[in-house]
Amino acid sequence: MGNPRALVVDDEADIRELLSITLQRMNIDVSTAPDLNSAIARLRNNNFELCLTDMKLPDGDGLGLVEWIQSHRPNIPVAVITAHGNVESAVRALKLGAFDFISKPLDLAALRKLITATLKLADQFESTGVLPKVRLLGQSAAMNELRDMIDKVSRSQAPVHIYGESGTGKELVAHLIHESGARRDAPFVPVNCGAIPSELMESELFGHKKGSFTGAVSDKQGLIQSAESGTLFLDEIADLPLHMQVKLLRVIQQKTVRPVGDSKEYAVDVRILSATHKNLSRMVGEGTFREDLFYRVNVIEIRVPPLRERDQDITELIDIILKRQSKQLGEILRITPAAREALIKYHFPGNVRELENILERAATLCARFTIDVTDLQLRSKTLATAMPDKAVTAEVLPGEALGDALEDIERDAIIKALEQTRYNKTKAAALLGMSFRSLRYRIKKLGLD
Repeated sequence: MGNPRALVVDDEADIRELLSITLQRMNIDVSTAPDLNSAIARLRNNNFELCLTDMKLPDGDGLGLVEWIQSHRPNIPVAVITAHGNVESAVRALKLGAFDFISKPLDLAALRKLITATLKLADQFESTGVLPKVRLLGQSAAMNELRDMIDKVSRSQAPVHIYGESGTGKELVAHLIHESGARRDAPFVPVNCGAIPSELMESELFGHKKGSFTGAVSDKQGLIQSAESGTLFLDEIADLPLHMQVKLLRVIQQKTVRPVGDSKEYAVDVRILSATHKNLSRMVGEGTFREDLFYRVNVIEIRVPPLRERDQDITELIDIILKRQSKQLGEILRITPAAREALIKYHFPGNVRELENILERAATLCARFTIDVTDLQLRSKTLATAMPDKAVTAEVLPGEALGDALEDIERDAIIKALEQTRYNKTKAAALLGMSFRSLRYRIKKLGLD
């Protein structure tokens, strides 16, 4: 098998020569083009494993070439070379389908990393035997659309923001993007931004030098550097404090980190994936999430559908969950037709995670390893909390006292808010639009202690 082939597109002869020498030293055969039209002509008549293009060309721009490649030669990964600090152009290129970008003046070490990752992606297009270790369950139209979107974004290095309700499987989607892409052999590092205390967050993400603060008894590598060459998944990114949002923006733009107490910055090569159940656009408007960071992490957006939008998948999910639990118990679990029907009709405010919890509890409560309706202990009201910014509603049953119905609504809303904020009562009170003191009183009154 011969060497891989690359097309280098730049109107400056010295840049073309520099890139050609760099690639040839990596055993890559190089063809060059000085403008857009000659690049397209070479792409029409030759096979390439990758393309590097400058953003500014005499007869067009690199974005036009990215669009042409996506339409005519989508199996060729393309990376763009941007002017230093021109973040908007880089983001536009990624949105159009560019694999990655690199800024001038060129850092040759970073360039070699980019080329190596790009060639891995090209190999992936030819491979038929590599399957992700994780998979999405369900054959509904919503899940098939989600799979198609994951397939598209796995070919890129663009930051991806995953949003959806709690319990829909956002981390699973992030893991699948990683497993399906060129970085699958490198680390996947998940970080729950809401679970790290604010005062420790900088040290956890960026690392620190020995003696940089009380308790720093040795050097520590941060989570960002531990994801080198792989994927950093920032779960609940909406919980990042504003001062950390500024620092994360610099990591994404400069591709460097500076550990606490260190005077040097270190290059990092990580793909950023993020997720939240909150409305980031609204938070930008409220000033609690930086607009510039929003546009950098939200280059590509993926929505994970709630379970009520894919109710035809519930039967398959029930069977798979029961099969897994049967294996753990060493006994075959069964479910009555009535219990199965009750689950299919249920609203599932907690989505797939709630379905798993319901069946796990029912497996413990049921008699003779057969789950019936009473074992499910489903909520008697439908709680409609599609996203945290939507209204909470419930159905009042005939003959039921209004006061009792309202208490049930209130109880469900408070439980949902506590679950969404990981039982942080201050945050739950803010989410519900009441004071901390009022929430504490309502929790006590409703017997939720």
